[in-house]
Amino acid sequence: MQPRFLARCLLAVAAAAALPALASEAVDMGQTVPDAKAVAEGLFPEDACEQLKAAGFKCMGFKPAVRYSLPAASFRLGSAELPDGLKRQLEVFAEVLKSKRGSGKVVRIEGHADASGAAAANLQLSQRRADAVRDFLVELGADPAMIAPVGVGAAAPKNSKDPFAPENRRVEIGRATPPS
Repeated sequence: MQPRFLARCLLAVAAAAALPALASEAVDMGQTVPDAKAVAEGLFPEDACEQLKAAGFKCMGFKPAVRYSLPAASFRLGSAELPDGLKRQLEVFAEVLKSKRGSGKVVRIEGHADASGAAAANLQLSQRRADAVRDFLVELGADPAMIAPVGVGAAAPKNSKDPFAPENRRVEIGRATPPS
């Protein structure tokens, strides 16, 4: 086993411990293509405060950043190939991320798997899914330094009643929390 893969596994296990409580908080995009303005406001809500301050107003706080779940049943079983519907959604995210180039802000791409494989295989597959999304976003002009791909395996199913459900094979995009 490669040391880099082992480090990713340990990181994913630690991250996954905090995920079950957050999994239900992700906004489900389903098959719809989101609006770029809404995605920008969701991922970077503090920008509204910065605009107010620049205009001489006081900002009393802002909403927390949104996590997006893209889309239900997006990946084929055992595959990290990006389906066309997911690519159309990701094009909007790439547009938003291109506008934030060099900002120092980081977006986390979480790859997820259903429970149909062994835990180690699911972790590897979910990482390949997150990497495929990152590669696609970078190909469209997003800053690679802004994107943190993480595979979490089957640790945070969207449908906890059926861990084998297709909707558990997904990616989620949200702001990376800074280390404390």
